[in-house]
Amino acid sequence: MVSVKVYSSPRCPHCQHAKKFLQENNINFEDFDITSNHEKLEEMKEKSGQMGVPVIEVNGKIIVGFNQAELRKALNL
Repeated sequence: MVSVKVYSSPRCPHCQHAKKFLQENNINFEDFDITSNHEKLEEMKEKSGQMGVPVIEVNGKIIVGFNQAELRKALNL
């Protein structure tokens, strides 16, 4: 079972593309809105060292931005 977390913000177009990609590939994921959840923002910064979104975690692997090739690789698609 794959574990996927998406750290995003509502106005981020790349975040929307990433979530749409996951949905289209039938990948279940947890979505954390870092604009309204300070704890998840801090968690994202600690894990990735980044402030930009999306940050996607696949089974502990951090992918910064919507990198479809990296996502496919991490998800074995």
